[in-house]
Amino acid sequence: MEVYFRYVNTADGLKDALDDLRRSDILGFDTETTELDPYRGELRLVQLSDGKNSHVIDLRAFASNGSLHGNEQLAPLYDLLSDPTRTKIAHNAKFDAKWARHHLGCEVNGIFDTYLASQLIAAGDTDRRHSLADAAQYFCGIELDKSMQVSDWSAAELSHQQLEYAARDAVIMRQLRDQMVERLASDELERVAALEFECVVPIAEMELNGIYLDQPRWREQLEKVKTAQAKTADELQEMLSAGVAQASLFGRAEINLDSQHQVTDALLNLGVPMPASTRAWQLQPLAEQYPVVAKLLEYRGVAKSLSSFGENILEFIEPQTGRIHADFRQIGAPTGRFSCSNPNLQQIPHDRNYRRCFTAAAGNKLVIADYSQIELRILAEFSGDEAFIDAFVSGQDFHAASASRVFGVSPDEVTDDMRSFAKRLNFGIVYGIGASRFGLMTGLSQNEAEDAMRKYFGTFRKLDSYLRNEGRRLIEEKDVRTASGRLLRLRFDEKSREEIASARRYGINMPIQGTSADILKRSLRLLHDSIRGTSAKLVNIVHDEVIVECSAGEADQTAENLENAMCSAGREYLQKVPVKADVKIADEWSK
Repeated sequence: MEVYFRYVNTADGLKDALDDLRRSDILGFDTETTELDPYRGELRLVQLSDGKNSHVIDLRAFASNGSLHGNEQLAPLYDLLSDPTRTKIAHNAKFDAKWARHHLGCEVNGIFDTYLASQLIAAGDTDRRHSLADAAQYFCGIELDKSMQVSDWSAAELSHQQLEYAARDAVIMRQLRDQMVERLASDELERVAALEFECVVPIAEMELNGIYLDQPRWREQLEKVKTAQAKTADELQEMLSAGVAQASLFGRAEINLDSQHQVTDALLNLGVPMPASTRAWQLQPLAEQYPVVAKLLEYRGVAKSLSSFGENILEFIEPQTGRIHADFRQIGAPTGRFSCSNPNLQQIPHDRNYRRCFTAAAGNKLVIADYSQIELRILAEFSGDEAFIDAFVSGQDFHAASASRVFGVSPDEVTDDMRSFAKRLNFGIVYGIGASRFGLMTGLSQNEAEDAMRKYFGTFRKLDSYLRNEGRRLIEEKDVRTASGRLLRLRFDEKSREEIASARRYGINMPIQGTSADILKRSLRLLHDSIRGTSAKLVNIVHDEVIVECSAGEADQTAENLENAMCSAGREYLQKVPVKADVKIADEWSK
């Protein structure tokens, strides 16, 4: 693919380039950088193309003492990138938006992200790949040579091949977008695409902001966990020793506690009726009857915490900021939920001893909010069940209200055990749980579990009808959507009962979990717009939870802005069921 471009490294050249580019409302946009991390590298090139006229701007020519901030010659470029009336097409736009924000000081608006569009159009097809080369081949039939991607972008003089490569990536964007726009329209994905594109900048900002981790607190917690691990391991070895086959003349017999085979054999020898799998949810019912199983689960929990959240977390602290800047993948699952890595902040244990290590900087506060039972509210909206909806409209404790109906007692007579039972059943229904699985979770027999679910659905009859009808429909039509129109095409062997059952469970849950993701993403955009110009900064998200840091003096206003954004986003998708966000102001990350 041959391209023609202008190399820009003078003030006059930049003026002419921008005059040329302003004639178009749709521009391909790309950058080349010397590193992947904007805190550690140089923003070398910005490439812009209207599909015919392409310009490669070498920013090194405009840097003063290594900085691009405040250069008046670049002001027209800032204006062009931040102009929301001009579409900027980029592949994985979050990357380019972060670099533009950090090095140029401007917010990139009007984004069309071909990476996110490719994921949406794939509709859950895990065999599809979404790199720029893959997308160009799939949508346009064009093969892109990406070999120059890893070339030296810090060189004093860039080669013609490098510049041509850089220009090509911007040129292809117009053609790629044209093909994607047609597919988004034909697949009815335009609303969800707009939702995703508007969320790019808030996520880019959040990654740049990072979250503060108190290192002394973290190391103090690790020492406690190490001590707990040693103690728990010793107690578990003592409990298992009677079930170890080999005898020992010199003390208790010990096994490798991390060996599933050895642990299972020891438990069987102790008379524990071990299931085929030793996943936590399958062992949990046994823990109430067999203390050794409870101790095993305790040991595993401590061991996982130490391996997943140990000293390695401290390696991710950026020296320039003293903060952790994790990588959030915007469509981390077909449901639209985020995933996170380097490190995975979404998997930090709920244990207060861990979360209290994430704090506000000196003089600041954290404003923490999470949606109250959002997935159950979405299920109530979708089902149209009046009793289900009324439990939320009335403002009662939903799990207590469910228990009252299921057990046929007055709200005042609901015990903690009844509420806990109803809570597990409520959330189990969201995930398409069956009687067998519910029995394993609660220790009920198959008949008792079936009877409990019968009472539940007898109470919420329209919910029962909705789940049955939706289950039949999705197996016949093989697709499901969220409230924003996010699409998942189900793929399963129609001759396999197991695959059909799995597809039904996943298909029923996907619109619920996916609509929750839709609402969260909309709230992030509304929040971003409401806190612009204040001290407030988005620093973390965990599924239904949003964490903002701000100056202590602006904490109350930030809390109001956050609650308004989250509830307003919910109201855009739910009309019958009220949406509630619980907000608190704190010095550290805690519930």
